[in-house]
Amino acid sequence: MTETLSFDRAAVAGGRDRFFAPVGRRPVIMGIVNVTPDSFSDGGLFASRAAALAQARKLAADGADIVDVGAESTRPGHTPVPPEAEWARLEPLLAALVAEAGVPVSIDTYKGITARRALAVGVSIVNDVWGLQRDPDIAPAIAEAEAGVVIMHNREATDPEIDIVSDMLQFFDRSLEIARRAGISDAHIALDPGIGFGKSRLQNYDALRATPRLLSLGFPLLIGVSRKSIFKGLPDGAIEGRLIGTLAANLLAAGDGAQIFRVHDVAEHRAAFEVFSCLRAAPAKG
Repeated sequence: MTETLSFDRAAVAGGRDRFFAPVGRRPVIMGIVNVTPDSFSDGGLFASRAAALAQARKLAADGADIVDVGAESTRPGHTPVPPEAEWARLEPLLAALVAEAGVPVSIDTYKGITARRALAVGVSIVNDVWGLQRDPDIAPAIAEAEAGVVIMHNREATDPEIDIVSDMLQFFDRSLEIARRAGISDAHIALDPGIGFGKSRLQNYDALRATPRLLSLGFPLLIGVSRKSIFKGLPDGAIEGRLIGTLAANLLAAGDGAQIFRVHDVAEHRAAFEVFSCLRAAPAKG
């Protein structure tokens, strides 16, 4: 039996616009809430409704501009989750999160039916790790709800021999064609180079350094490097120890013009970005 879902487009658009409004004026922070048992960093910590709501409120209080909720780990080697199992993790939480978080909510999914259900309870942004290219229903769902979208670059397998930046540009061309054909406005799109997805370590570094080239496409750029394994070489190899590498990479990307940052550690990033913005705004004296 087909579900009948309706969207409160005004509410969705309100959250969407709150998310995009600061872009270009200051760094925008997307806080992460994983309601998964197997995410690489915080799997199982926020699987309960109470823990997830508490974490979302904390992220908002720490300075997050939006809370991104995911119910399927996308780490290397993860076990895919069927849509019904994904929604079983999300359904007890999302409506309350939209009502109580105090900031817009985005859904981290590549499945059309999950996106539709989330948008029907007031989620404003769809964060698709397959850039609208995995499920043909997801772009129409976003367009119908008048939501925003983060289009992330991804690959089925890593190939260290390819030019990863050229691959990203070709991928984004395909994704943007899908978005426009579905009726998604360019003004409601952000791009994500997909650090840690289908790339070797060197290709991840190339993707980060490509920020200026990717910005030439004319869309806000989201960087998602938080606690990822590209920082394993740091002296402190613990997950929490990757904060130093995450901050360094995000500040580098901010200096190159990236505008949105998906992170676990919101308070630390808000403080670092405030210093970054003050230093950039300080008048130079000869």
